[in-house]
Amino acid sequence: MNTSEYESNPILDKLPKHLRQYIKPQNYEDYTPINQAVWRYVMRKNVDYLSKVAHKSYSEGLRKTGISIDNIPNMYGMNRILKDLGWAAVAVDGFIPPAAFMEFQAYNVLVIASDIRQLENIAYTPAPDIIHEGAGHAPIIANPEYAAYLRRFGEIGCKAISSAKDFELYEAVRHLSIIKEAKGTPTEEIEKSEKHIEFLQDNMGNPSEMAFIRNLHWWTVEYGLIGTLEDPKIYGAGLLSSIDESQWCMTDNVKKLPYSIEAAKTSFDITKKQPQLFVTPDFAFLSQVLEDFANTMALRRGGLSGLQKLIDSKELGTIELTTGLQVSGNFESLISHEGKPIYFQTKGKSALAYREKELVGQDVNQHETGFGSPIGRLKGINIPIEDMSPRDLKAYKIYEGEIVSLDFTGGINVTGKIITGTRNLQGRIILITFENCKVTHKGITLFESNEELYNMAIGEEIVSAYHGPADLKSFDLLDHSLSAGSQNNNQVGLSELESYYKLIRDFREGNNTIISRTKVFEVIQEKYPKDWLLPIEIYELAILSNEKILPEKIKAHLENIKRDQPNLGQLIDDGLELAAIKSKV
Repeated sequence: MNTSEYESNPILDKLPKHLRQYIKPQNYEDYTPINQAVWRYVMRKNVDYLSKVAHKSYSEGLRKTGISIDNIPNMYGMNRILKDLGWAAVAVDGFIPPAAFMEFQAYNVLVIASDIRQLENIAYTPAPDIIHEGAGHAPIIANPEYAAYLRRFGEIGCKAISSAKDFELYEAVRHLSIIKEAKGTPTEEIEKSEKHIEFLQDNMGNPSEMAFIRNLHWWTVEYGLIGTLEDPKIYGAGLLSSIDESQWCMTDNVKKLPYSIEAAKTSFDITKKQPQLFVTPDFAFLSQVLEDFANTMALRRGGLSGLQKLIDSKELGTIELTTGLQVSGNFESLISHEGKPIYFQTKGKSALAYREKELVGQDVNQHETGFGSPIGRLKGINIPIEDMSPRDLKAYKIYEGEIVSLDFTGGINVTGKIITGTRNLQGRIILITFENCKVTHKGITLFESNEELYNMAIGEEIVSAYHGPADLKSFDLLDHSLSAGSQNNNQVGLSELESYYKLIRDFREGNNTIISRTKVFEVIQEKYPKDWLLPIEIYELAILSNEKILPEKIKAHLENIKRDQPNLGQLIDDGLELAAIKSKV
């Protein structure tokens, strides 16, 4: 991504390249007058309704983030305001991988899908869009405690280990979001996609860390309630951006549960309304539960289970040993003894690092086909290698130029000539380099070299295992191609219906006050009898001008639409009510 395609700032400048690949220009001029009308309707409805049921941070946040009710937010304008909160926003390519989404949060960057839902999906869409992101997520980050939670969630969440099935589900949901917002997609294709997602959700097997933390994200950041069970308020972006579900969630049809770490085990269906929601007493409690969950992750527990999770994920990951040495790669296999790993092996490009910085000479070119090493203690010796002083190492002949045969607990043997050792900042040895080396396990050869050097990792245990590389610069992580999207469509000109939306918008903004709203309505009534949103906009202007005949004609027309399309009844009634409220202000 060329930074000239979006306006950067000090926060965005800190983003690594692999995150920048998801950023795309907003192309504000591509938003149609209908897009703007959809935004305006949802925001007017939300501000009116949510002022009563949302956490107080919502209304305050709208003001602080400069989000307008009448106009789709411009990303550049948002950034100028968000910088005072220590955050930034970027337009991204719809659904992005969960780990990337969370990593953006760790950098205090709000990702906003620049597309906007179609009029027929005005109440709710599973696709991330600018209403969901801009009107849902952005206002709440003005609350400092919640903003800290969001950033911390990103730091921890991007380290969660996924499974192959997680990626399959992500791809399926992304596909549904694209086809549901694409014009002209057959209903049967959407239904087929939804059934496929249901099948995947019902056959995920044992949940991965990413599945658990995705649940926590869903029940807090997306669908969270705050306060008491008897009087909860909305703060989740999914609820704040959905006209339909923000009302539904306040009824007794939705069970309210106290928020706890148990929410991590509660799955969700993105295609349906939620049967239950979790209520946190305050934003600080969110961070407490997050830390409790993090204590269960391989990130903090390491060990045999952590290593096995990385193997099962089949994705790039990292283990950290007790010495601080970090090994990154695609972990392929392990050997264990008495519940502990004693040998690990990666496949393909791998790299070694210390404190998230790649060690000199230990890059993917050096370890192009993989990296394997024993870990643990030497057999019959009580002191781990990393705790040996230089004198101890010499006494045990672990010394430059010595030909040694090292027997590890569990049956791993390393034989070869020691060339050198690498130490960390505390002086502990973290790597020993051999030549003419042979590594065996109970007589079976695991590695053998002649002229090729062998690097043996030093560490008694694996203290951490997590998704992604230790040093982001070690691997080429650029693998995403931007899609065209539904908003970035390079439109040549407005359709006739869109041109009428523009006429009414120009009239309301004072740019063209000589048009006849009655004639526009008559054309819409004749040529576009199913369109309901533009008549509501004309109705609003008519009653503001104290007209008598035109509003009644529009109401009669809308009653016909409600009769023919009952699913639009609530949307139309809400629109008429909003117009009536504004006329009295």
